[in-house]
Amino acid sequence: MPGKSFAEKVTGVDIVLVTCVKSKLDRPAAAKDLYTSPLFRKERAYAEQAGVPWFILSAEHGLVAPDDWLAPYERYLPDTPPAFRSAWAAWVAARLELLVGPVAGKVIEIHASAKYLDVVRPHLESLGAKVIAPLEGLPMGARLAWYGSDCLGRPPVDQDESAFCKTLLNHEAALSPQSFRAKGEVLMDRPGLYSWWVDAAGAADLSLGLGMPIQGGLIYAGHAGATRWPSGKRSRNTLWLRITTMHLGGNHEFSTFRYTLGAILAHAGGTTRIDEGRLTLWMNDHLRVVTVPVDDRDTLGRLERSVLDALDPPFNLQGMQPTPVRERLRALRRSIRDDADQNE
Repeated sequence: MPGKSFAEKVTGVDIVLVTCVKSKLDRPAAAKDLYTSPLFRKERAYAEQAGVPWFILSAEHGLVAPDDWLAPYERYLPDTPPAFRSAWAAWVAARLELLVGPVAGKVIEIHASAKYLDVVRPHLESLGAKVIAPLEGLPMGARLAWYGSDCLGRPPVDQDESAFCKTLLNHEAALSPQSFRAKGEVLMDRPGLYSWWVDAAGAADLSLGLGMPIQGGLIYAGHAGATRWPSGKRSRNTLWLRITTMHLGGNHEFSTFRYTLGAILAHAGGTTRIDEGRLTLWMNDHLRVVTVPVDDRDTLGRLERSVLDALDPPFNLQGMQPTPVRERLRALRRSIRDDADQNE
């Protein structure tokens, strides 16, 4: 099995389940980001590349979707009583059918130790699923090696994705908010990727608010309109709606990027409240945006993940590696949130 290609490994698989691990962040996060061990990063990358619904087996929460928000916890399934483990496995199987429908006849691939596999497999098989466990019986070193170079912790950027990165890094293609609006909704009413750029004067303002240097250039990137997995729910969002309505639309609660900028500029002004009007004017004066339409909504989310890993924009937070700038951004955002909570 280790010698098989990635495509050979996932052929015929309908659902992938991976196990939780002990190593976690010390703060709440999306389940896919909460677990931090090298094994889980490989499991996650493998599952994301498989292109099928995937879930995490959590000793604390049962079956969780990758984007479910979880707080750190300490629970190890083998430490629980047999009755709990049996109920846990029945809960996992029932929730899986709730999320994806009947599993009878489906191939479910489980990446977990025997402690998890042995209790959940009978329940899934009783529902008519075929359970396969390609890593069953392998020691840790062999488990890590099984994934091979295809799963180094993040999906690799293939040649097409590299082309998207090149386009998003083309500052000569960046448009001012005014020029973007001038193109009109008809041309921009499509899903896709985008990158935001700041000019030198804007970077100076951001440096003042952060208390650390920010260079003019690329600061943020994202997508608009990706299908939500594992539910398969289709998004109606577009580049036009994301940029004009959410980012430039006047309310930081609807935009992570706008929230981040607002927190920085508020701190630069000695306050913990975002002035939406001032923020909008500042964005129009100092930002530029590059857009790349991508009509395949189903693969757009995976494409964005690969692009973010390659570009590493300093103001992207979710799923990114910790840096001093990102830690400072989180602190500034918390100060805005805490002030709002105190004044409710």
